[in-house]
Amino acid sequence: MFEFVWWWALLALPLPLLALLLPAKQRGDTAALRVPSLTPELTSVKRKRGRSRLNLILAVIAWLALVLAAARPQWLGEPISIPSEGRDLMIAVDLSGSMKIDDMEVNGRQVNRLVMIKSVLADFIQRRVGDRLGLILFADTAYLQAPLTYDRDTVEQLLNEAVIGLVGEQTAIGDAIGLSIKRFEQHDNSNRVLILLTDGQNTAGNITPEQAKELAVNNDVTVYTIGVGADSMLMQSFFGQRVVNPSQELDEQMLTDIATSTGGQYFRARDAQSLEQIYLTLDELEPIARETRQMRPLQALFYYPLGLALALTVFIALRPLGSQAAWMIKKTWRQTQHD
Repeated sequence: MFEFVWWWALLALPLPLLALLLPAKQRGDTAALRVPSLTPELTSVKRKRGRSRLNLILAVIAWLALVLAAARPQWLGEPISIPSEGRDLMIAVDLSGSMKIDDMEVNGRQVNRLVMIKSVLADFIQRRVGDRLGLILFADTAYLQAPLTYDRDTVEQLLNEAVIGLVGEQTAIGDAIGLSIKRFEQHDNSNRVLILLTDGQNTAGNITPEQAKELAVNNDVTVYTIGVGADSMLMQSFFGQRVVNPSQELDEQMLTDIATSTGGQYFRARDAQSLEQIYLTLDELEPIARETRQMRPLQALFYYPLGLALALTVFIALRPLGSQAAWMIKKTWRQTQHD
């Protein structure tokens, strides 16, 4: 939708017509609008009727453009819905060495645990329209990969760029929870939710899981923990194939205690399908923020007529100089031909 912010400025459009009410001697006999001369020699050129008429037309157009710019024209775009409430959701992903275990399957292909998490988590991230997402990666320590943002594409890209062993080989679960709480403290009046994915137990870090749990409870942070890893897989050994449990180091008791103490839940992801179902359950437990408020993008347009007015003014001012230059060149050429 097009509109003028200061529409009353358009009342100034007929002001130049007031010059017609002046006596002829005050108006001048040659032109309704006088353009100052750059050099005394240009007086005769300016007074020519045809050029003065063109100058008058250009000056009128410049005036119209200047008044339009003063009225502040702008374009209002289509309404865009914005979240009516702030929902902060932080995702913490384990990058310890055990995430290399190839006990997962995606699209019929055997992959490690991190690849499976990336493939399923991408769809979950894109569904969180209206939520503010953040990403924490942890191993020997935890670090913030993406602060809380509405830019879901960036969060997904940063997750896809994560590699195993980037910050060590151990697992600092307590540090990951503590870092998320620290980031939540910078945002008030929001739902604080942490989704923590790991395949092991706390073996590193400066904060124990018990301390992190207390911090989460005191800061109203809901923690949903997800234990990743298959219950069994075939291993090739010197004596042939044997079935092993690749998730024997997973501390489900600790993860369950953290989740239930903070008002969340513990989930077990044994394959891609179960992890996807967990994310669907999380959509129900932590519904996406409803979008009730609207905003309209605004684009200012005043600089277009303002630029036109400036260009026409410069052209009118320099036009006599160009005419004089052309006259001098023509005169010189004639003298050369005469000689």
